[in-house]
Amino acid sequence: MNISPEFQFRAKDTLEAEVRSNFEHTLQRLTELVVIPSVAWEAYDLSQVERSAEKVKELAFAVGFEQVEILTATYGPENTAGMPAVVARKEAAPGHPTILLYAHHDVQPVGNLKEWQTAPFVATRKGDRLFGRGAADDKAGVLAHLAAFEATRTVLGDDFKAGVTLFIEGEEEAGSPSFTNFLNTYRDKLAADVIIVADSSNWQVGVPALTTSLRGVASGTISVRVADHNVHSGVFGGPLLDAHTVMVRTLASLHNSQGSVAVEGLIHAPEPEVEYLEANFRADSGILDSVELAGTGSIASRLWAQPAISIIGMDVPSVETASNTIAATSRAKISVRLAPGSDPAQAHAALENHLKNLDVMGAKVTYTADDSGQPFSTDTSSAGAQLALAAFKESWQVDPVTTGLGGSIPFIADLTEVFPGADILITGIEDPDTRAHSANESLYLPDFEKAILAEALMLAELSASAQ
Repeated sequence: MNISPEFQFRAKDTLEAEVRSNFEHTLQRLTELVVIPSVAWEAYDLSQVERSAEKVKELAFAVGFEQVEILTATYGPENTAGMPAVVARKEAAPGHPTILLYAHHDVQPVGNLKEWQTAPFVATRKGDRLFGRGAADDKAGVLAHLAAFEATRTVLGDDFKAGVTLFIEGEEEAGSPSFTNFLNTYRDKLAADVIIVADSSNWQVGVPALTTSLRGVASGTISVRVADHNVHSGVFGGPLLDAHTVMVRTLASLHNSQGSVAVEGLIHAPEPEVEYLEANFRADSGILDSVELAGTGSIASRLWAQPAISIIGMDVPSVETASNTIAATSRAKISVRLAPGSDPAQAHAALENHLKNLDVMGAKVTYTADDSGQPFSTDTSSAGAQLALAAFKESWQVDPVTTGLGGSIPFIADLTEVFPGADILITGIEDPDTRAHSANESLYLPDFEKAILAEALMLAELSASAQ
């Protein structure tokens, strides 16, 4: 792909005016999408995910896509149907590249409603923020793509030579179970030279970021057994430790006294170039002032370049339902974030080996691998990455940052495998105070507008390039 290194951005003023004049309409469309509770988990009303896909399809037609479909793929041994995705296309003029725009229209569950300060499925504007589940993650990504495409189409007209494929997934928050099959089934429809994934975070309010590395993930279940059956704690307590206590000791073995991961075989990546100040991390995370930070090395290294293990679930009776019983068994779910360069299969093997060699008073401890996701890193010298960074600077008028991300986007590895020649660019819609997946999720509107402009600048520049 022949992209000019000068990045003229000749249509910048006109694109900026178009994005700004249409911004309130963009927010209205986002509001209409946020109201749909599109949680793609089996315990929820999956018809809402279908309703959300229909709304995205309607919006894709509204901004000028002429070919719009709702597609699904199956997964698993029983060929379970996946959630609906929207694929819309504008064909490239001969000799011009195609850009794939990815986001997802499904959202996380809301959690405890008492923790929300606004109704989660009502987009509520407070100052410079729009609150609501999915207002940022990732329905803002959907609207960023739609608004950027609409602005570019309006301004360039017949000079909009690049091809654009819109791919809005419907099950990302549920682990994208049908994603691999979806890519293989619709490979011809999705093939692209550049892939823009609008599902990450900017460095801070007012400072854009290109995410250049992602940790992988390896999650699994630890099971502990100490007896054949549950018994009375008053009769047998003392010589017999309950399985939950043994589980606690088992889980404690996963970290050393400094809080660093103590499982041999989990690798570290090179030190990141950018620093994340401790004061900023504390403010962004909400950690209590009295709580010490775990691990060693820079904050950026601990977040992006080192493995991390979190306990994300345990089968323990609630305090309200507790009885005087010694539990014979206990289970815990762990999530392991893997540094770039790691292999999830090797990570599962390292965890299994760690637990097999652990002596917790002879209790039977087993590990079952559940989910896996490959880490990701990108070449910032590539033409696509350089274009993205230049567009960010042009839109925000500040120098962008290249960052890692402590989280994982497992489907990125699938995109890399199926489309190895494409530049994959992970752009930011969120900011450190977005609180995605938590109560009071919100979108910072000034940066949202700048993200739309930056993407429109990229589309316009790519329209002037040749394959």
